[in-house]
Amino acid sequence: MSDAALEEVSVLSSIYCGEGEFQLIQQSAQDGLMVQINSTVGGERGLDVRLLFHLQPSYPSCPPAISVSSTALSRTQCHNIRQTLLDQAAALPPEPMVHQLVEWLQQCVEVTEKCRGGEEEAKEREREEEWTAVLSLDHIRSRSRYIGLLERWSRTLQLTGRLLLGQSILVVLQGARPNIKEFCRLLKTVKVDVDSSGKKCKERMMKVLIESPLSSSCGHGLQGFVVKNYESFPELAAAFQEINMTELYQQILPSLRD
Repeated sequence: MSDAALEEVSVLSSIYCGEGEFQLIQQSAQDGLMVQINSTVGGERGLDVRLLFHLQPSYPSCPPAISVSSTALSRTQCHNIRQTLLDQAAALPPEPMVHQLVEWLQQCVEVTEKCRGGEEEAKEREREEEWTAVLSLDHIRSRSRYIGLLERWSRTLQLTGRLLLGQSILVVLQGARPNIKEFCRLLKTVKVDVDSSGKKCKERMMKVLIESPLSSSCGHGLQGFVVKNYESFPELAAAFQEINMTELYQQILPSLRD
């Protein structure tokens, strides 16, 4: 972890010193820094936008990973803003840039707001679908650390889900598709567990078993992020039945028996 990154985080905590504005979520020599900044943008509308920056140990030689979420903006808007910020970060020189990206957010939101009127925004939000994904994990050895990260990411990315622990380790996620993809990216880029020798490792063996729009048969969807153990396929089937996903379970069952 570079001194420049540590110094930048210290400066950011001074700049964004209002209640709930700044949070240092993670700091380690192996995984780098994860910083959350809550910003109010959009002029008179006062839109609250939450930015999550992952500063890897090589930062600022490489740009940060960025997640964008907001209850005031649609998921499509958040996805577009995130892509614009990533493009901007890639174009900047390799030096501390988080504050500059947060300031750039204001311009991103203004452009986004001009592109869509209020009525169109409401219609778009109604049209947007929740997505469901089932991920398969290879192993969980450092249980408290691994599960803690999964729970934290689900909250930050506004996802709900289930972690099912048994012969197969499954993560059921619901929420915006870009946020599910960001969850998967974090799994493969952050050292979430330890290998057989006790060395910290990434979840490179994660597989997406299925990904689809949330079916109306699933009712109101999942609530929170719940960890559940099972000991047999019948118990696993019952866990999926409990959350109204029996059909989805039948689709992934062949993959679990390979």
